Amino acid sequence: MSKKVRVRFAPSPTGGLHLGGVRTVLYNYLFARRHGGDFILRIEDTDQGRYVPGAEEYIIDSLKWCGLEPDEGPHKGGPHGPYRQSERKALGLYDKYARQLVDQGHAYYAFDTPEELEAMREKYKSADNPSPQYNHTLRKKMRNSLSLDPAETQRLLAAGTPYVIRIRLEPDQEVHFTDMIRGEVRFSTTGVDDKVLLKADGMPTYHLAVVVDDHGMNITHAFRGEEWLPSAPVHILLWRYLFGEDKMPHWAHFPLILKPDGNGKLSKRDGDRLGFPVFAMNWTDPRSGEPATGFRETGFLPQAFVNLLALLGWNDGTGQEIFTLTELVDRFSLDRVHKGGAKFDFEKAKWFNHEWIKKLSAVEYSDQVAPLFAAAGITIPPADLERPGGEPEVPIIPIFADPLADITGPPPFDLAAYESVVRAATPVPNRFETILDLVKDRCTLLPDFVGQAGFFFQLPATMDLDAVRPKWNAAKDLFFAEYIRQLQVGGELTDPHALEAQFKEMAAAAGIKPGELLMPLRIMLVGGKFGPHVFDIAVMLGKEETIRRIGHTLGLLKA
Repeated sequence: MSKKVRVRFAPSPTGGLHLGGVRTVLYNYLFARRHGGDFILRIEDTDQGRYVPGAEEYIIDSLKWCGLEPDEGPHKGGPHGPYRQSERKALGLYDKYARQLVDQGHAYYAFDTPEELEAMREKYKSADNPSPQYNHTLRKKMRNSLSLDPAETQRLLAAGTPYVIRIRLEPDQEVHFTDMIRGEVRFSTTGVDDKVLLKADGMPTYHLAVVVDDHGMNITHAFRGEEWLPSAPVHILLWRYLFGEDKMPHWAHFPLILKPDGNGKLSKRDGDRLGFPVFAMNWTDPRSGEPATGFRETGFLPQAFVNLLALLGWNDGTGQEIFTLTELVDRFSLDRVHKGGAKFDFEKAKWFNHEWIKKLSAVEYSDQVAPLFAAAGITIPPADLERPGGEPEVPIIPIFADPLADITGPPPFDLAAYESVVRAATPVPNRFETILDLVKDRCTLLPDFVGQAGFFFQLPATMDLDAVRPKWNAAKDLFFAEYIRQLQVGGELTDPHALEAQFKEMAAAAGIKPGELLMPLRIMLVGGKFGPHVFDIAVMLGKEETIRRIGHTLGLLKA
C-alpha cells in the first residue's frame, strides 16, 4: 500500500462495549498490524444527551483487557488530536465545514421546532408512507433557507433563532463505492432524507463528524458494521463536496453478529434472556442502575474472547480454530471476511475458553483466578503464592504485545522466535499455579477452578460417603488404617508414580482389587468423585494432610 495504513474505532460513550464493537476493534487492529499501520481510538461524543459518565473509561479498559491497545487516542494523545469530538467541536472544526456546505449549496439552514417536526410527521403520514422523512419532497413545506426568502433567512439568523444544518440531497442520483468485502455497492439518493449535519447546540452529528475527522486524522481505511451501509450515500457525498472522493478512505462493512437462532442482530436483551454475556466487561448503567455481565467477569480469558470473536465472520481457510493474536495478525485478510451474518453460539464460545485454559500455563491467568477463591471464602496460604526462585530475569512479554519488530521483523512474523522469547520469560509456577495446572483440563470458565481445586486449600465441606458405604467393609477399613501407618513411617510424598505402585502392592497383599480402593481414597481426599489423578492430589496435599483426611473419613464411616 502506498500510504501508511491508518484505521480507527470511533465508539459513542453511551454504555457497555458490545462484543460486536470489540470484533470491529479486532478487525481494525489486525488489519493495521498486518500492514504496519496505526490503530486510532476516537470518542464520538457528539450526542451529549446520550453521553454516559464513565463509558469512555470503560471502553478504554475493555480494549486494554482484550490486549487491543490503540496507538493514538484520548488517553494516549497523538499527532492528530484531540481525539474527543466534543473537544474538536470547541476548535470550530465542524462548524467551518458545515457552513462551507451551505455556501456551496449542498446544505441549508432549517429553523423547524421539535413541535413543527412532529406535526409534519403526523400530517403527512399515510398507509404508503408511515414515517415521513425530511427530504426533497417535504422540505419546501418546512421552515428552512430553501423555502424562505433570503431576507427572512438572514433575519432569523440575526435574531439568534435556533437552527440545524441539513445536507441537501436531490433525488435520482446514483452513489456508488467499492466495499472491500462486498464489492461494488450502489445506492439511489431517492430514498435518503436530508440528514442533520450540525445540531442546534453546535455539535455535529455522526454524518459530518466522521467525514471531517477521518480526513483530519488521515484515515486510509474505514471499517464498520453493516448497519452503517444505509448512511454510506450521505458520507460519500460529503467526501465529494468537502475533500474529493479521491481522498476518501477505503470502505469495508462487517457482517452482523446474529442471535443464536440467526433471527436478527444479537442484543443485550438476548443475552439476558438466554443467560450469557454480550459485553466485554461488567457494566452498570449509572442512570438506570441496570447491570450487565461481561465476558471477563463470567470467567473468559482475553485470549479466548479475542479468538472467538475473530472467527465470528472470518476464517483463514485452513480449518484452524485456535489462534494467538500474533497468528491472527499474520493470517488476517479482508478477503476472508464473510458477507453474511455470523450466529453467536455461547457453547462454542465456552469451548474456545476451555481450549485456552488448557493451552496456557496457569502462570498466565493465576492472578485472575486467585480472587475467585477469596470470594468463595477459601484462603490461599501466602507461601503457595510465592514464586520459587523469584521472578525471571527476562521481562515477561505480554501475550498481546504489539508485534516485536526487533525479534520478528515485518510480517509475516517468525512465530517460533516470538514464542521462544515468551517461554524464556515465563516464571516458574508457584504451588497455587501448579495446582491450577493439575485441574485446568476440567475447567471451562475461570470460576470452575474454585470447585475443581478448592479442596487443596481446605478440608472438603461435604463428603460423598453414600458412594462409599454400600461396599465398605472391615477389610477396607483395615487396609486404610494400615495405609496410614505406611505413610507415617515413609518419607515425604514426592513421586505420584511410586505412591501409586506402593498402593497397588498393598492392595494385592490385602487381596482387594485396587479399583475398589481408589474411589474411596479419592473421596477421602477430595470429598467427591472428581479431580485429577488421585496420587497427584496426594503429593500436592502432602504427607500430613493426606493422612489427616484419610483418618477423618475413616472416623465418619465408623460413626
